[in-house]
Amino acid sequence: MCGVPSDVAVEPGTLLVAAPSLLDNNFRRTVVYVIDHRGEGTLGVVLNRPSDVPVDDVLPNWGPHVTQPGSVFVGGPVEQKTALCLAAMRTGVDVDGVRGLVAVRGPVALVDLDADPDALAPKFRGMRVFAGYAGWDTGQLAGEIDRGDWIVVPALPSDVLAPAEEDLWGRVLRRQGMPLALLATHPGDVKQN
Repeated sequence: MCGVPSDVAVEPGTLLVAAPSLLDNNFRRTVVYVIDHRGEGTLGVVLNRPSDVPVDDVLPNWGPHVTQPGSVFVGGPVEQKTALCLAAMRTGVDVDGVRGLVAVRGPVALVDLDADPDALAPKFRGMRVFAGYAGWDTGQLAGEIDRGDWIVVPALPSDVLAPAEEDLWGRVLRRQGMPLALLATHPGDVKQN
């Protein structure tokens, strides 16, 4: 190692794509959107794990505003009773200075779920609610990247709102070009290969 941390490419708005070799059930074939990354650690949410719980059941004021399928997504194994919300803003909407929103990157913002949904929702192209999050302490993510558990790639705002039935993991890998695109062909279960 040349003194450059392995997580140097990680920043808010990037994706951590689980390598095919990462078999931990919490993260197998996941795509994690990084919300915050600094010296104290990293926070993100898993984008491709919908639950069967409708947002209407847990946050009735926000339920009518969430992107289909309208369910809460499992954001990660940490504090699953905590809800986080990401929104992609409509074209021309500037997040800065809007009460109830914290800019993450580009048109993606973290939404304060205590804010008035009727005031904020018209600014959104779409939004998604996550139960729990993925978190790493200082140096932990760099170690996992060194081990080959995660591939760090740029995110598109549409990744945050990807349809639940879509293979987001495969789509993100395919758009990276060769040789990373080949990983998208890795079978979910090598016994079925």
